[in-house]
Amino acid sequence: MRIMGLDFGSKTVGVAVSDELYLTAQGVEIIRREKPGKLRQTLARIEELIEEYNVESIVLGFPKNMNGTEGERCEKTLAFKEMLEKRTKLCVELWDERLTTVMADKTMMEVGIRRENRKKYVDEIAAVFILQGYLDARENRK
Repeated sequence: MRIMGLDFGSKTVGVAVSDELYLTAQGVEIIRREKPGKLRQTLARIEELIEEYNVESIVLGFPKNMNGTEGERCEKTLAFKEMLEKRTKLCVELWDERLTTVMADKTMMEVGIRRENRKKYVDEIAAVFILQGYLDARENRK
């Protein structure tokens, strides 16, 4: 069994999965959609990945503002969480994702990915940071 990490955005969802020992997160893909509200195909693809990777639960990045308040993106993320739970019947846990996109961008700069190519990968890498943060905190609780 594995845990899936998701970075939900207005037009994309970055996807990562854990290894079977829950130690590391690996990027899987970025699910893209043309319109922000059109989530049927996105949810269907997530279901396929859940089956393919034998996922038992989901960690969804929760985009709080830097001061800890919840804005419009949080509302949309909560609605997406409800859809995910209904559709997949899995537990979906929210995880504070502040600065994960910044960390993803910085990591890509450090490894030499050109600025014009970073947009292609940022959501998947952010999903990895979300899931890895969750896995590390889970390990520290033991």
